Amino acid sequence: MSAAAHLAPPALRRVVTDGAPTPRGHYSQAIVVAGMVHVCGLLPVDPESGRIVGADGAAQIARVLRSLDAVLRAAGSEAGRVVSLQVFLCDSALWPVVNQACADYFGEHRPARTVVPISPLRDGALIELNAIALA
Repeated sequence: MSAAAHLAPPALRRVVTDGAPTPRGHYSQAIVVAGMVHVCGLLPVDPESGRIVGADGAAQIARVLRSLDAVLRAAGSEAGRVVSLQVFLCDSALWPVVNQACADYFGEHRPARTVVPISPLRDGALIELNAIALA
């Protein structure tokens, strides 16, 4: 193998699905590289209207997990292949709601998870989530 071939970067595949919000900026819903799916930060945005859904944490985390599921499936993955989950919360009182929603979504699978308290997100979003999964 030549030195140039050895140093070639791995191929990147961009993931696009109508089941999750269309990115508003210069980023992708997810990128698949080296057998891993890197899912962008997902807000509780309805993919059809482009608006934040739900005034409470339960409705918002449900929408975010539906978007995550759509992105994972479009990438050829699924909930049971999620390795790491990062959750950003505007209100730490939402912790039990997020915990229950994740237990319902992931079942017996327990990915590594980080929950980070943050300042308010745009348009009344209370939750943002990103993930890394096996492709």
